[in-house]
Amino acid sequence: MADSPSAEYSLDESGVRELLWQTSPGLAGLPLRLFADGWDNSMWRLGSELIVRLPRRELAVPLVKNEQRALPSIGPALAAVGIGTPVPLVAGEPSALFPRPWSVVPWISGTTALASSRSDNTAWAPRLADALSALHVPAPADAPLNPVRGRALSTRDDAIRPRLDAFANRTTLRDAWAAGLTASVCSEQVWIHGDLHPGNVLVADGTLTALIDFGDVTVGDPAYDLASSWMIFDASGRKTFRRATGARYDEATWIRARAWAAYIALVLLTQSDDRPEYFAVGASTADELDAD
Repeated sequence: MADSPSAEYSLDESGVRELLWQTSPGLAGLPLRLFADGWDNSMWRLGSELIVRLPRRELAVPLVKNEQRALPSIGPALAAVGIGTPVPLVAGEPSALFPRPWSVVPWISGTTALASSRSDNTAWAPRLADALSALHVPAPADAPLNPVRGRALSTRDDAIRPRLDAFANRTTLRDAWAAGLTASVCSEQVWIHGDLHPGNVLVADGTLTALIDFGDVTVGDPAYDLASSWMIFDASGRKTFRRATGARYDEATWIRARAWAAYIALVLLTQSDDRPEYFAVGASTADELDAD
């Protein structure tokens, strides 16, 4: 993976520990070590069961706020079907020491689905269906609203056209997008993950254990999350996944989901030069759409 962008602000170990002493003294004496400087957050292991997440860039601040707002409501619903989420145990407020929101969340063991094969993922397709059924419920009026994800497909038509032209040989992507535009518009607005790709799905012992990175959580069309079935599964897995969702989603929703899969594939193919693992997801997603 390419190096993450330079931090716009950060704390060293002593600064993180001081932050904990100021806000959560019961946790401040636990062992602390830097785990990773990610794209958006610095992550510090705190003891064996916790992790401190501090935004490294201004762009990440709204994502932290979204998780702090949404996960206390979403997390229990997913836990009820056996799916973990990084529900903040501490929702840190901006202070003189670190003038940005930050969180302490549970450490969730597992590896991302980027490391597992599409065919192996079929085994837990019904668990993902159960997770999305638990997630896709009406959200409160003050829930986060993403300006891009989960909206009507027509709002992204101008943005996708140059990408479709750049991959004119991928006619299936153009056809999927066109079909989505003609499908009926979503009549429900529910909680959606908003960034459900293999890197945000945790697997352990061959099964789905958690969904992570809810920074783009929003109210919107559930079709946006269902697009993940082309990103995660092969044809057999998609069939198993869709069967497991039962009658929850109508045919128009699946048509829109396929269009969103084409959109996300094109975004990954055109914006992931510095992250080859996600370029590969974009390419394989386009191949799966071709195979349908």
